[in-house]
Amino acid sequence: MDLSIFPTLNASLNALSAAFLILGYRFIRQGKREAHRMSMISACTTSLLFLISYLYYHYHHGSTRYQGQGLIRSAYFTILISHTVLAVAVFPFILRILYLAFRGRFEKHAKMARFVFPVWLYVAVTGVVIYWMLYRM
Repeated sequence: MDLSIFPTLNASLNALSAAFLILGYRFIRQGKREAHRMSMISACTTSLLFLISYLYYHYHHGSTRYQGQGLIRSAYFTILISHTVLAVAVFPFILRILYLAFRGRFEKHAKMARFVFPVWLYVAVTGVVIYWMLYRM
C-alpha cells in the first residue's frame, strides 16, 4: 500500500474534526440539540478514524524527522509537544462527556464540555498545523 497518502488523509481528518467541533458548538449555542449531537458524533468519528489512520501509518512508516532549522524548529517542537500531551490527556475526558451525553446527564456533560471542547479543538487544529509544518514548509 502506498503510505504517501496518509499524512494528507490524517490532516484532513483533523480538519474535519475541528470543523465538526465548531459546528457542534455553534449548534448548541443556538439550541439545536439534534444538530449538535450529530456534529459531535461526526467529530468523534473523524477523530477515531484519524487515530486509526495515524497509528497504521506510523506503525508501517515510522517517524518523519522535522527538517526546519532555527526559531521555526523550536516553534514546531513546542506545538508538537503540547499537541501530543494534550491529545493523550483529553482522550478520557472525551469518553466521559460522551458517556454523560448518552446517559442524558446534560448538566454535567455541559459543565465538563466547557473545558474539554477548547482542548479537543486545539488538538485538532494543531494536528493540521503540524502537518503543514512537516510536509508543506
